[in-house]
Amino acid sequence: MNIGFIGAGHMGSAMIEGLLKAKTVVPENLFVKGGSSGTADALQKKLGFKLIKDYDALKDCQVIFIATGAKIVLDILKQAAPSLSKGTILISVATGHTVEEAQAVLGDEIYVVHAIPNTPVSVNAGMIGTVFSDEMPAESKTEATRVLETLGKVEEVSESILGTFGTVAGCSPAFVDIFMEALADGAVLEGMPRALSYEIIAQMMLGSAKLAIETKKHPGELKDGVTSPGGSTIKGVTALEKNGFRYAVIDAVKQANS
Repeated sequence: MNIGFIGAGHMGSAMIEGLLKAKTVVPENLFVKGGSSGTADALQKKLGFKLIKDYDALKDCQVIFIATGAKIVLDILKQAAPSLSKGTILISVATGHTVEEAQAVLGDEIYVVHAIPNTPVSVNAGMIGTVFSDEMPAESKTEATRVLETLGKVEEVSESILGTFGTVAGCSPAFVDIFMEALADGAVLEGMPRALSYEIIAQMMLGSAKLAIETKKHPGELKDGVTSPGGSTIKGVTALEKNGFRYAVIDAVKQANS
């Protein structure tokens, strides 16, 4: 399979790394058209894919990702449309448009997927929300899903909540990173070496997430399983509540989604 990319910024680069790591595509079958920032050039030296200069080089790609900024994505699709072959699967990971708008630009012979991933796709542990065009044949939908599943978990959602999905899955890694850093600061304050604290915290979060996924228990139930009466954990939980932790998280999601 030949896979193409238009755009190689933060998200495009993360997906390129994930696809190569999963061996979904080999470097000689991955075609990437970058922008003026030079990130694609730097990434090409590291990963060895084919760096292209014009859209005609994408004509033999069965799947093409577009990972540009929201303000220019439809204009870029207009420029690229004449070079795309019939039956191409176009996966847009850009915000700021609907499937219908992208489909109108590309025509009925190109099949559109609107996908919102997060940066853990680079290590094949992403969370990806998808919306498919109504015109997409079942076999093309299956193929698009297969490619995306090599990057992480794929969830088909309605377009009306795709933006919120992107906020929760896409913005929250930054929130979690801040939480990890704050936990490490607390550990350092209490005398633990920073490198060790980061290792412990990352593994703790990985294990906690796996426990939630595999047991499917409510987060409150999992929390209750750690908070013994009068113990240290409930004292820490009380401190979080006192300082507005829940409200801060809820407001962060609201502001990011506005």
